[in-house]
Amino acid sequence: MKRRLFLAAFAAAALASAASAQTTPGPEAAAGAVRVALDTADGPILVEVYPDKAPITAGNFLRYVDEKRFDGATFYRASKVPNAPDYGLVQGGVQNDPKRVLKPIAHEPTTKTGLSHVNGALSMGRTAPGTATSDFFICVGDMPYMDADPRQSGDNLGFAVFGKVVEGMDTVKKILAEPTSPTAGEGVMKGEILAKPVKIVTARRVATP
Repeated sequence: MKRRLFLAAFAAAALASAASAQTTPGPEAAAGAVRVALDTADGPILVEVYPDKAPITAGNFLRYVDEKRFDGATFYRASKVPNAPDYGLVQGGVQNDPKRVLKPIAHEPTTKTGLSHVNGALSMGRTAPGTATSDFFICVGDMPYMDADPRQSGDNLGFAVFGKVVEGMDTVKKILAEPTSPTAGEGVMKGEILAKPVKIVTARRVATP
């Protein structure tokens, strides 16, 4: 299933970057940020998204939140790096559920937004640019190789960062550590699908301090 195979170079690049410095999200709200509380079966995650920097991507995420499309969705993927328990990513969303998914959105590269795939970054999964819908991922560790890089050949637009985790990275790491099925998934996702997906109970806007 080609649509979900959006991180083909993840493992190799992650091994090269696992020892790099980590950027810890701060507790203070950024100017123009909107905060969203994700209540999951593994605990709470508080994120902030940046409509001022990534209006299309952040607006799309907030529409899923405001229309309660994430309620009952799951974190279903944990992409891990061997011997690096605090490095990887977790992916969640509605997985193209026809009753929940909205139309794809235009791609906003990091060269345009000024954001980057730092530890705790909230970014959109995609195949080709302009195919992102609901499914997002959270970085555990700095992953600058996911940023857009015009110097590279081919599809060099990277992934669209639109926010970050401000509280609850312990929950994210707990999801990352959940057991995965050795047989579920296709292509690079084989072995990365959670044996028991972690439910997103609710996703709601919260006041920004």
